[in-house]
Amino acid sequence: MSGFLLSPGGVRRNPSLARRRARGGAATWFGWMGVMLRIITTRRQLAAMDDRMLKDIGLSRADAVYESGRLPWDIGPRAQ
Repeated sequence: MSGFLLSPGGVRRNPSLARRRARGGAATWFGWMGVMLRIITTRRQLAAMDDRMLKDIGLSRADAVYESGRLPWDIGPRAQ
């Protein structure tokens, strides 16, 4: 089902269907949860890296501790 209606004047957008799709529903929620789980996993992996591995990716131990301690929904750039 598309977000458009056929009318005597031609094709026009169906605003109620477009609003329902914009909200997203369960698919958006599951997508958000998938992102959060990925963030948690990668931050745990970062915390488990040794100093040699951190040096390879250009991070210090302090950077790794800071990043791994951030909340999952805190995904913006880090504050300086």
